[in-house]
Amino acid sequence: MKEVLLSPGIYYTGVNDRKKHLFENNWPLPYGVSYNSYLIKDEKSALIDTIEYGSNDNYLNRIEKILGGASLDYLIVNHMEPDHSSMIECVLRRFPEVKIVGNAQTQKILKLYFNIPDSSLLTIKDGEELVLGEHTLSFHLIPWVHWPETMVTYEKTTATLFSCDAFGGFRTLDGSIFDDENDFEADYKGEMLRYYSNIVGKYSNMVQKAFAKLQGVEIKMIAPSHGLIWRGNPSRVLELYSKWCNWESEDGVVIVYASMYGNTAQMADHIGHLLGSRGIRVKTYDVSKTHVSYILSDIWRYKGVILGTCAYNTQMHPMMEHLCNEIKLIAPKNKILSIFGSSTWNCAGVKSLVNYAQELGMEPVCEPFEIMGSAGIEKIEAKAEDFVEKFICNYQK
Repeated sequence: MKEVLLSPGIYYTGVNDRKKHLFENNWPLPYGVSYNSYLIKDEKSALIDTIEYGSNDNYLNRIEKILGGASLDYLIVNHMEPDHSSMIECVLRRFPEVKIVGNAQTQKILKLYFNIPDSSLLTIKDGEELVLGEHTLSFHLIPWVHWPETMVTYEKTTATLFSCDAFGGFRTLDGSIFDDENDFEADYKGEMLRYYSNIVGKYSNMVQKAFAKLQGVEIKMIAPSHGLIWRGNPSRVLELYSKWCNWESEDGVVIVYASMYGNTAQMADHIGHLLGSRGIRVKTYDVSKTHVSYILSDIWRYKGVILGTCAYNTQMHPMMEHLCNEIKLIAPKNKILSIFGSSTWNCAGVKSLVNYAQELGMEPVCEPFEIMGSAGIEKIEAKAEDFVEKFICNYQK
């Protein structure tokens, strides 16, 4: 890979990973992911974050080539999760004099993963600065975005924010690493929201606190640890994160159902058609077919949520229960919820789904829409219109 500069003296040293199937062994990566790392070459040099071990064999050679025989003075550790830190020991072996820079919580976690002597550690405090020459770094702790030790690094001369997982997203960087040389809306926005909703969204309160901490700081460029580097329009990603961390939803309804033999699926389609006929945007998912990460992303995005399930062993369907567990984990807010479903003898699926919704703090806005036995058109039409009308009344408030 040829050398790419963010600005004079600041190099991109990240890599693309198109081999990994599941991020954190959980989230699908159909378009891969980038691990972004940055090298500042000045009177003193600093590497900001590393990459996941094994993702690129030339990583250290590239750093060595850019340094041109000079030493690596500092390794800044913004976040200890292994997709950013698992090359630390390799860096230390190649550059034994390097000082590993992190906050007190970073150093505590660092020692759980690596056998690193105290003489190699440099512990910084919130707001502390490190002068490299023409470049000056300041460090700002943003705990629980999304680990307790997370911090961001700000380069004052260029007003560049090295934001780690904040403002990151899935998808490799193909052709260019910069927002102004890519079609963000078409290619990256969806994968950024899927990243936020599934990984960072749970900590939205802490994201709000991070925003407050950086209020008034001039930001000309944002360089996250995954996804695009924002040099053309950093205000766009700041605007999106502000919206997402404050649980601001778009107009639209997500219908998600679990169906063994098609009855609940028919109900879902009928509900969707009724909503669509009223001019409401609808996204419908079979929870057994679509990976939960895509469903959660749209639940975060849209205002309305309608969940449906068949009965299964006196409970809701297991895949719907899995979705509910994930919803509980990410804790979306300000949603309009309704529930529907079918069963043969005891309505157990709908009952368990209602109970779970109450545990989630997402009280349904109307009585559930239930059908016993086959979902014939007469049965559906007898109840669906009233169900949808009551949902819309609350949705449009």
